[in-house]
Amino acid sequence: MSPRQSLTRDRVLRAAIQVADRGGVEAMTMRRVAQELGVEAMSLYHHVPNKDAILDGVVDAVFAAIDLPDTGKADWRDAIRERASSARAVLARHSWALGLVDSRRNPGPSTLRHHDAVLGVLRRAGFTLPMAVHAVSLIDSYVGGFVLQEANLPVTTRNDVEQVAGGILEHLPEGELPYLTELITDHALKPGYDHTSEFAYGLDLILDGLEARRGSLQSRDSPRKASTSGTISG
Repeated sequence: MSPRQSLTRDRVLRAAIQVADRGGVEAMTMRRVAQELGVEAMSLYHHVPNKDAILDGVVDAVFAAIDLPDTGKADWRDAIRERASSARAVLARHSWALGLVDSRRNPGPSTLRHHDAVLGVLRRAGFTLPMAVHAVSLIDSYVGGFVLQEANLPVTTRNDVEQVAGGILEHLPEGELPYLTELITDHALKPGYDHTSEFAYGLDLILDGLEARRGSLQSRDSPRKASTSGTISG
C-alpha cells in the first residue's frame, strides 16, 4: 500500500477541478473536494481559507493551462490564433469555467501573466491601447461563445450529425424551408463536413477584420506624423 500523499494547495485545486469537471461549479463545495481527496473537510482550511479561495485558484489554474501567445511570431495573427485555439481546447475540457474566468476579483499570477502577454502581442503589433482592449474583448467573447455552443450541441461525432440532420430533414414540410433543406443536404450531410472547423473560419474573419482596422489606423496616423515632422523641420 503506497503512503498517502501529503495535502497541498495544488492537490486541493486539482481535486476541485476534477469535481467541477464531473458536476459543474455548483458541485465544487469544500465537502465534495474533501471527499475527492479522501480527507475531512476541515483539513482543507490549512491550505485554502474558504471556497472563494478555491474558485480563485481554479480560475488561475485554467489560465495556466492555456498557452501563452508566442511573441516571436512574425504575424501577430498567428500568435493570437494559436492562443485562441489553446483557450478553446482548455475551456472545452473545463466548460464550467466559462462563467468564472472573468468573475474573480483577485486574479492570480497566471491570469495576470496571460492577459499581459496577450495585450503585449497586440501593442507590439501596433494596436492602440483602446483597439487592443477591443480586440481582446472580441476574441475572448468569440472563444467563450463557441465553447458554450459546442458544449450544448446535440452532436459530437459524424454519426451524430447524420442522425440529427437526417431526422430534421425527414420531418421538414415538403417544398417549404428551401434554404434549410439546402444547408442539410448540400452541406451538413456532405462527406468531410466537420462542424468544429467553423471555429477556425470565424476566428480568421475576426483576426483579418482587426488587421484591416489596425492598418487603417496606422495609415491615418502616418500623414499626421509626417505633417508634424515637416512643421518641426521647417
